Amino acid sequence: MRVAVCADVGSTYTKAAVVDLDSGRLVGAGSAPTTVGSDVLRGLDAAVASASAGVAVGDAPWYVCSSAGGGLRLAVVGYEPLVTAQAGRRVGLSAGANVVHVAAGRLGAAGLAALRAARPDVVLLVGGTDGGDAEVLTHNATRLARARWRVPVVLAGNVDVRDGLGALLVAAGVPVTVADNVLPRIGVLAPASARAAIREVFLRHVIGGKGLSRGPRFSRLVRAATPDAVLTGVEVLADAVGGDLVVVDVGGATTDVYSVLTPDERADGPGREVAGTLWRARTVEGDLGVRWSAPGVVRAAVEERLVGGGEEAGLAAAAQVRAADPGFLPGGDADREVDARFAALAATVAVRRHARGGATGERGGRDLRDVRLLVGSGGVLRHVTPVVSAVVLGAVLGDHAGGWPVPRDARPVVDVDYVLAAGGLLAGDHPVAAGALLRRHLGAD
Repeated sequence: MRVAVCADVGSTYTKAAVVDLDSGRLVGAGSAPTTVGSDVLRGLDAAVASASAGVAVGDAPWYVCSSAGGGLRLAVVGYEPLVTAQAGRRVGLSAGANVVHVAAGRLGAAGLAALRAARPDVVLLVGGTDGGDAEVLTHNATRLARARWRVPVVLAGNVDVRDGLGALLVAAGVPVTVADNVLPRIGVLAPASARAAIREVFLRHVIGGKGLSRGPRFSRLVRAATPDAVLTGVEVLADAVGGDLVVVDVGGATTDVYSVLTPDERADGPGREVAGTLWRARTVEGDLGVRWSAPGVVRAAVEERLVGGGEEAGLAAAAQVRAADPGFLPGGDADREVDARFAALAATVAVRRHARGGATGERGGRDLRDVRLLVGSGGVLRHVTPVVSAVVLGAVLGDHAGGWPVPRDARPVVDVDYVLAAGGLLAGDHPVAAGALLRRHLGAD
């Protein structure tokens, strides 16, 4: 039996899986606390040992993704806020980044200071359609060169000046990777090249610079940022089931929503998005989580009129307890019921925002009516009974008051075995196994 080891090194837990490469079958799974305080390899090796108990892994290849140490912090600098800067932001999210700063227009002293203050790991420098305006992109690249900028830059703007500006940045000692324009023409969003470049920079510069491990082994093992691997898994799953789908991942600090939609020829019509439509998208809600961000869930739910006055005080008190102790474990059925309520509210608000388009910047929102599959992820859903998880996901599918058209016929399922990340990690080298793994665990009708 040929197997591969897949692992996700998260901020709190490291999850591992052993996958049969011939059948796509999951033959082992395990987890261990992430050992950020010492060396993440200790937790990684413990998780793999747990997953491979009784399985001969030998010299099996390892595929690892990571969000430990805060993941990938990305800043976007574009031409103007509603077009190239917005396009860059969408591409950054699709690459698995936490977009910590978005700027548009000519960088001045104040803008450069704000960029530094955001402490990005990578800067995505965009601007101008191919053959269009080049002045702003030229100004911003020159400004970074003169500022002796040392944070890695991905340059993905107007093709007419891109190579020359890349040479300018290299000559100034700026670590730069050149990619294709993210917005080659109005209404056409081309994320693939920039997404690949951001992934390359993450692996080459970011992972090794976070001090997560003392030796080079961890940097050699990591192949992607966790959200990037998950989005790839979502894409493979969508291809396997042959239809639109949504994944909502409820975490302790954030709730991420991924959606894959079938391209619509109407997107090229008169009302098209000038910043382009990203048919495979991800949004991150940093104020929605069941531990660190639990108070944000209560605030958002009140604003969305999902929580009434009679419930608000009790939820607010419970949220403070969880935010003060992110390692909080439910002490009984009452605590578990509150966790489930937080999860349902976080998932509902996050999907509302994703569907309305506010989080993606799409004026017309994202049409989720044809979604066939709603996948729930996150420990709060994996560690409860199927009845409870069905209630959480049912809240999303029954959200008729959210101002967005809900899926007409979607099947809810929970990623109990945490295979989305594993499928995404395997997709490049073993696409057949990745598809079989995801179809078996999440896509069966």
